[in-house]
Amino acid sequence: MTQKRSDTIAETLEGMILDGTFADGERLDETQLAQRFSVSRTPLREALQRLAVSGLVEQQPRRGVFVRQPGPVELLEMFEVMAELEAACARFAAVRISDDALAAMRAANARCQAAVEARDADGYYRENEHFHAILYRQSGNAYLEQECRRLHRRLTPFRRLQLRLRGRLAQSMAEHEAVVAALEKGDAQAASDAIRSHVAVQGEKFHNLMASLRSAAE
Repeated sequence: MTQKRSDTIAETLEGMILDGTFADGERLDETQLAQRFSVSRTPLREALQRLAVSGLVEQQPRRGVFVRQPGPVELLEMFEVMAELEAACARFAAVRISDDALAAMRAANARCQAAVEARDADGYYRENEHFHAILYRQSGNAYLEQECRRLHRRLTPFRRLQLRLRGRLAQSMAEHEAVVAALEKGDAQAASDAIRSHVAVQGEKFHNLMASLRSAAE
């Protein structure tokens, strides 16, 4: 229950940071937040630790926890690296993925489709995380999987926000289907290209993300 509560608090704080309730550089007061959420310091600190992993806050020894928003250049660079890491996963997975893992990816896609039809962005994101985790594991490269998971956690708030953009759920779903189709054929290049296009945030996708961040902060 404590962990579940800390996850709920982390997601609430994440939203408050992204919508500008807490400004960049602002110190988060643990006592006030504990009172606000009616919890002890333990689940609150677990929530703040989760936000620190994603990079939305910075924990400074003897000073406290401060909000840290990445700038547009840093955000673009992180997505660029994420796209290339996942492209490498797909390239390896095209020749290494098991039949059971392919079945698991198809099942994750089916649940994603149900979330699209329900217009449930948060439900879609949960299944989306499972989909990507399978891909990382099926690369057959433990170091690559670890690096993907690390950067994935760092980008979680922004990937989740993207899914709330109009039309993005259906678009993401189609991209998932293209990835699985390429993996089923064992086509390393097509799988790599499909996941890179899915993850990368460039051009219109980047402008839309920046616009949503500005709107949330206004």
